[in-house]
Amino acid sequence: MKANTEFFKAIIDIEREKGIPRDYMYGKIRQALIAAYKKDTPDCGDNLDVILDEDAGKIELVVIKTVVERARDPYVEISLDAAKKISRKAKLGDEINVPVETRDFGRIAAQSAKQVIIQGIREAERGMIYDEFTSKEHEILTGVVSKIDDRTGNIYIKVSSNSDYTDAMLAPGECIRGETINEGDHIKVYVIEVRKSTRGPQVLISRTHPGLVKRLFELEVPEIFDGTVEIKSIAREAGSRTKVAVWAEDPQMDPIGACVGPKGGRVASIVEELDGEKIDIVKFSEVPEEFVAAALAPSEVVSVTFQEDGRSCQVVVPDSQLSLAIGKEGQNARLAAKLTGYKIDIKPESAV
Repeated sequence: MKANTEFFKAIIDIEREKGIPRDYMYGKIRQALIAAYKKDTPDCGDNLDVILDEDAGKIELVVIKTVVERARDPYVEISLDAAKKISRKAKLGDEINVPVETRDFGRIAAQSAKQVIIQGIREAERGMIYDEFTSKEHEILTGVVSKIDDRTGNIYIKVSSNSDYTDAMLAPGECIRGETINEGDHIKVYVIEVRKSTRGPQVLISRTHPGLVKRLFELEVPEIFDGTVEIKSIAREAGSRTKVAVWAEDPQMDPIGACVGPKGGRVASIVEELDGEKIDIVKFSEVPEEFVAAALAPSEVVSVTFQEDGRSCQVVVPDSQLSLAIGKEGQNARLAAKLTGYKIDIKPESAV
């Protein structure tokens, strides 16, 4: 009885500490005990049940048998005389629970039951962790670098969400170029996707995804978090430069100023988190010409003329601003095109 009491207490502790419902565990235990008995007694039928009574501290495997005058099939029938030894009220035609003595289980059966129960706990934990981290897709999580594989460049990070932890791998292609990461570092990562695998949830993370920049702005800028200022689009070349287009419905609101923050403090925090990556914040406009001109900042723009297809435009800039508009290796023009969604052809004013 004491062992059973401790067993039920352990199940309740698992429910409290790991959040695994006890009914789920009891279901797994029933399956395990029945499977173990069937393994030892292959001729038995499906007329088995497990009684788990917390209040009485009772765990009992029973065979459900029909009361007959004389039993011909011992696996499904019990004689009236034998039934009355179990219950004085037994009568012909009744179904009664015939307890299976624990000693009737072999070593293999007991081990089998134990393994199924352990597996049940693992499956439940994995399922709960998967559900928790799935809810964090497209969000930022903070993790601790646990291991760096010098051969592959993969960085293994223990990420947490509420009280759940799991391991995630940051591939070299998802790292910010030139960033130095060491074991023990606390870093923020963007959750791209969560997949199920035989070893538990597989959390795909990134430091290069544009979504990381968006979520960092939400963390640093209250006006973005509450929706007063909206991020319309982001174009990013991780480790080098990012352009962010912002907009506010209220004409009195300065969306760029809100993102930059007092003395540039808000954007500075984001730049620091991104290891010095440059960030251009531009004002979104529903007027395509205005939006393209803003996206080419810090260059000045003389004019923007859209072609008939509506997807490409010619931009004229002062001769002195041409290299600035195009940017090093074409980066400024390339990011502006990604940000706006338009093909941009830049010409100096003298060539028009």
